[in-house]
Amino acid sequence: MPERVAKIAVSAATYWIDKPYDYLIPRELADLVRPGVRVYVPFSQGNRRSEGIVLALSDSSGYDRLKAILSVLDEEPVLSEEQIRLALFMRDRFFCTVYDAVKAMLPAGLWFDSDGKRRVNDKMVEMARLAISPEDAAVIAENKRRRSPQQANLLDLLCSFEALPSHELMRFTGASRQSLKSLCTAELVELYQREVYRRPQIHAEEAESLPVLNAEQAAAFAGLSELARSGKASAALLFGVTGSGKTSVYIHLIQEQLTCGKTAILLVPEIALTPQMLATFSSHFGEQIAVLHSSLTSGERYDEWKRVKSGKARLVIGTRSAVFAPVENLGIIIIDEEQEETYKSENSPRYHAREIAKFRCARSDCMLLLGSATPDIVSRYYAKTGRYAYFALHSRFNEQQMPTVRIVDMKRELRRGNGGNISSVLQEEIASNLERSEQSILFINRRGAHKLITCGACGFTYKCPRCSVSLTYHSANNRLMCHYCGYSTRIDPVCPDCGGTLNHIGAGTQLIVEELQQLFPDAPILRMDTDSVTPVGSHEALFEKFKNENIPIMVGTQMVTKGLNFENVTLVGVISADQSLYAGDYRAGERTFSLITQVVGRGGRGAKPGRAVIQTYTPDNETIRLAAQQDYEAFFISELSLRQIQNTPPFCDILTITASGQEEAQVVRACRFARQRLEQLLSGKKEIRFLGPTPLSVVKVNNRYRYRVQLNCMSDAAVRSAVSQTVIDCNTDKRFKGVAVFADSGPLD
Repeated sequence: MPERVAKIAVSAATYWIDKPYDYLIPRELADLVRPGVRVYVPFSQGNRRSEGIVLALSDSSGYDRLKAILSVLDEEPVLSEEQIRLALFMRDRFFCTVYDAVKAMLPAGLWFDSDGKRRVNDKMVEMARLAISPEDAAVIAENKRRRSPQQANLLDLLCSFEALPSHELMRFTGASRQSLKSLCTAELVELYQREVYRRPQIHAEEAESLPVLNAEQAAAFAGLSELARSGKASAALLFGVTGSGKTSVYIHLIQEQLTCGKTAILLVPEIALTPQMLATFSSHFGEQIAVLHSSLTSGERYDEWKRVKSGKARLVIGTRSAVFAPVENLGIIIIDEEQEETYKSENSPRYHAREIAKFRCARSDCMLLLGSATPDIVSRYYAKTGRYAYFALHSRFNEQQMPTVRIVDMKRELRRGNGGNISSVLQEEIASNLERSEQSILFINRRGAHKLITCGACGFTYKCPRCSVSLTYHSANNRLMCHYCGYSTRIDPVCPDCGGTLNHIGAGTQLIVEELQQLFPDAPILRMDTDSVTPVGSHEALFEKFKNENIPIMVGTQMVTKGLNFENVTLVGVISADQSLYAGDYRAGERTFSLITQVVGRGGRGAKPGRAVIQTYTPDNETIRLAAQQDYEAFFISELSLRQIQNTPPFCDILTITASGQEEAQVVRACRFARQRLEQLLSGKKEIRFLGPTPLSVVKVNNRYRYRVQLNCMSDAAVRSAVSQTVIDCNTDKRFKGVAVFADSGPLD
């Protein structure tokens, strides 16, 4: 029998040499090597041992001399055929290696360290069970009761259970290990190992029946259900104002798919949203749920992945990476708050969860459902043009009115002598809420106390020595910190250049909390930002504290803007609505509209009416005005016309080639070369606009300068091939040694 050949993606292969490599399958490994298993292979001229994954098998190769596979790492394939196809798709679409894509799909606990040992092992528990019938055990226990009471107690307890963990058996009976061993020696009891799953804690609520749908929800569910049951790949957008009950529609759709024997994936944008979502869904689906997000321990994530792969869990809830869950017989993928940027990965592979979900739904002939109160402009455009089906929920599920919104002109506040960050209107509203024991949420999209510390005499500002940004002042520890590289230093009592007085400019969550404490000294205040939720699970603890202890005021960043449902929150304040409007990105208006709309929607979700106060220095700005009116359709029409003029998505795609390195001139030269190469490769294509080289918004991060070349065009195979070749040429050109060059599709900045 001739030796067969395996096509293998090798982890040591860089992007410019990444391809399936042919390796001989030794006869002794012939039964073990299958597509989807990982192997060790000799790679490169030094034949250094490298990990690889088998993509396919073949009876022949185009090469005469082949190296042989060294060993097989997995007993069963860790990737299915669909996942292998997905990895190849990701290489083409997101300019990464196949192995980078594979690493994104598999949990960290499944990988091996340098010594060839798995990073996380299966958790095994010693179990005890009777080796004889319960009737015989009861008789023997009675005979032993006087001479060996511990053994009798052990037998009595095991008569009532099929099996028990040995440590629990001894704890419940007070018996010693020696007594248990004696029963094993007498062949009355046997011990064995059983795998148990490390599961994240889910604050499950009592089992509930499916939520009752109102007329609007029922109509949306009927249309979506028909689409999901068609047996064809499809995509739909569910628009629903904040508080309209999109989650209830999700529950009915998932229940229908599970009843039909299929599986489902539900994605949420933030880990902070997962606990509330889990509590709701666990009351309907119980142990069928698996949770996948980055705050889990390696063991928990690995075991949840195994539960999904084995079919024990049929509904996966998680953040971006949960889109890779190894479910079989997929019925539906739901992406909640689909407009959120957290669905886009900023590290290789630079994928968007929505694109992965589209691929999986197309391969599985199932439905992708995108849900939002402020849909991505591109998604709404696709719905308008018929590419997506469209369903809408225009009213809140409890028939409550949307919060009444007041826009406060902060310039007028300054003229009246109020130089603080809390307007007189917002102060009055908070005071009113405190009197009624109602809760308030204040949103400002910046952590820390002050954005900038500067000298009024000479203009000195504190700059990060490693990044091209100013340091942010954190009053909690009286330090200045860079939010890009983590550098920190203490603040001087006076200007270090001229000895002048230092001024504090701009506000963050810490400063807002300090101002509130001065205004309302007796009111407990909760702060919610990445500084306060660093420990695992602390975001959940803070939300629980806010709800259960009825904390009057919560101040937070984007974490408080979406997905939260607190019935006693009746007031929402937006501290600096202008802040994200001037980011220099074509999506700045969309982001601002979404943030304001989402956070305003946190108010009045219970029986009490809601109010919102939006503080701004540009009260006539159209984006802020439409967000206050919660008028998404008017904003969409306005934004779409602007996008058409700019020739930005959805009217074209944006691809970038980014170079970074320690020498700025060399980085710029690499970008110039990249642009020239692109223009050469794409000279026959029309309607392509090249921009750059241009610096990124933060040009230096951690002592590396960053520049990019941008293409505005419709992305097709020819364009992606040209971009890929350009990246390879830049990274292999010796003139640009020390410069890292990568490509991205739809970058965030």
